[in-house]
Amino acid sequence: MDRDLDGRTYDLLWLVDRHEPVGSIRLVELMRRHGYSITGRTIRLTLADLDEAGLTEKVPGQGRRLTAAGRTELERGNVSSRLDHVRSRIATLRSRVTYDPLEDTGVLLVSSALVDTADLDPALEAIRSLHTSPLGPVPAAIEPVGDGADRHRVLVPSSLTLDGTLLSHGIDTDLRTAGVVAYTPPTARPDRFDGAEAGGAADVDMASTDADDFEGGDDSEGGDDSEGGDDSEGGDDSEGDGTGEEGRFGGRIDRYVDVISGEDASVDVLSLLIEAGRTDTTPILEEDDSGVLAVDYREFPLTRYSEARDLVVATRDALGGVIDVRRPREGGPFPLGPPGWEFGAATYGGSGELAIAVLAERGLSSEWDTLYDTIDRGRLRPADRLETDGPFGDDR
Repeated sequence: MDRDLDGRTYDLLWLVDRHEPVGSIRLVELMRRHGYSITGRTIRLTLADLDEAGLTEKVPGQGRRLTAAGRTELERGNVSSRLDHVRSRIATLRSRVTYDPLEDTGVLLVSSALVDTADLDPALEAIRSLHTSPLGPVPAAIEPVGDGADRHRVLVPSSLTLDGTLLSHGIDTDLRTAGVVAYTPPTARPDRFDGAEAGGAADVDMASTDADDFEGGDDSEGGDDSEGGDDSEGGDDSEGDGTGEEGRFGGRIDRYVDVISGEDASVDVLSLLIEAGRTDTTPILEEDDSGVLAVDYREFPLTRYSEARDLVVATRDALGGVIDVRRPREGGPFPLGPPGWEFGAATYGGSGELAIAVLAERGLSSEWDTLYDTIDRGRLRPADRLETDGPFGDDR
C-alpha cells in the first residue's frame, strides 16, 4: 500500500484512532457522517490494505485498532487532506444547524470529550464549576460509550453553533482563525496578564489588540452607524462589577496572546491549542481571576451588524462562553489586525471548547472532538442537573 495516504484513507485511519476498537459497519456510519458516500465493501477493502501495511490490526470480535506504526503515520499525517477534511466538515455541520437562540430551540453542533467512568464524578464537578462561573450557563449531556460503559461521552455546544445560527438567519460568516486570549471575568483584576504572556504574543500584531491604537476619536462616530445607539452600552460596562455589557458577554477578552492565522486556519485548531496545553482555566474557576482561553474568530457583513450582534449575544446568553463583537472602527482585540471596513468581527469561546479545556487541564480527558455532531437542543440540560443513570439521565 502507498504510505502517502489519500485524504479518504487518512480520514478512515483517524476515525479508527478515535473510536477503536471499531468495526466496519460503524466505520461506514462514521464516514458517512463526515460527508463520504462509501460502501461497506470499500471500507473492508481499505481496512485490509491498512492491515497489510501494518497500520491497523484486528481485535477479535471487536474490529480494528491502530498499531504503533499506524499512530506514527497518523501523527505524520497528510496535512493537506486533513485541512480539506476540516473545511468540508465545518461546511457540512454548519449547514445542519437550525438553532434559534431567541427561542433556545433547534439543532446545534456539539463538542465531545471522552471520560473514564472512574473519573466521571470529578469531570461532572468540573463542568458544573464552569456552569456556575461567568462563562456559564453550560448546557450538556452525558452518554455511556460501549456495552461495558467503562467510558462516558460529555456533549457540550461547540463555538461553531454560532456560525450555523448566523447562517440560518441569512448572515454568512468567514471563520478566519483561532487562538488563545487573555480573559478577565467581570470581577477579576484586569492587570494579571500585563506582559505575562510575552512568549505567545510574539505571533500577534499587538497593535491590533489595544483599543486605544484604533479608537482615537473614531468611537464618537458611532452615531454615523445606524446602530450606534446599540453600542452606547459601553457606558454601562463598568469594569469589574459584572454589570452591563461585560457581564452579559461572559467577561472580557483583553487581547490575543497567540494566534494561528492564514487561510489554513480552522476551528479544529482549537483542539490543537488545548492539546498543547495553551489554555489556563484554573484561575477563572477556582480564584475568580484572569485566565487563558481558546477562541475562534469570524467576520460577517457590516450591513447586518445589528442583527448579527443580537444573535451573538443571545447565543452566549443561552449556551454560555465568552464573546467579543465589534465594528472595524472600534479597537481590538483583533487577531489579524482590524477587519475591512465592510465587516463586523466576532470572537467566541464556546462552552464546548471551554469544557474540553477544563477536563484536559485536570487530566480527566485525553480524547475529544470539537466537531463531534449535530443534535437537538432538547437533548441538553443545565450542567448542574446532569445525572449518570442512563444516556441522558432520567428527567428528560
